[in-house]
Amino acid sequence: MGISVWQLLIVLLIIVLLFGTKKLRGIGKDMGGAVRGFRDAMGDEEKAKTGEADKDTVAELTQQESTELKQDEPVVRQDKDKA
Repeated sequence: MGISVWQLLIVLLIIVLLFGTKKLRGIGKDMGGAVRGFRDAMGDEEKAKTGEADKDTVAELTQQESTELKQDEPVVRQDKDKA
């Protein structure tokens, strides 16, 4: 009562016919790059927390966090003419 191998092959064949092999290959590369980037980022963050990262990596993470904090801060406009 499950999905058989033949049913999976038919679905795969239909997907290849609809999208084409080049587009599917591009999607696979994009997804693989995203997963790899996520793993690298998580590994760098864990190393920074445990103190195993080199100074450059820690500096990069600190700079990214400060940039994120600055983006969250509200922008206050001060007009010199009104003061």
